[in-house]
Amino acid sequence: MPYAAGDAGKGAAIFKRSCALCHTVGAGEPNKVGPNLHGLFGRQTGSVEGFSYTAANVKKGVVWGENTLFDYLENPKKYIPGTSMNFVGLKKEKDRNDLITYLKEASA
Repeated sequence: MPYAAGDAGKGAAIFKRSCALCHTVGAGEPNKVGPNLHGLFGRQTGSVEGFSYTAANVKKGVVWGENTLFDYLENPKKYIPGTSMNFVGLKKEKDRNDLITYLKEASA
């Protein structure tokens, strides 16, 4: 099933609980364990300047959009074998939709 708009408020809570330890979303904020996600939509995997990616992320060559993120966030290690992202994913479609909806707003 493809992405469908969710609840950005619930997505913000998911981000805070599951993503904020490793990622930032604001313009000019630093990379952490994971890259800054500002400008995520329309960006190719492995392309944030100053962040050291695995070869798997660089070679994947996916452009991030609602549907690619929807698939990726279900199981990152299955979507990009060899990624160093230590996150098991979000199994519930609603949670992925809410998170992506939040990211569309927060990372723009």
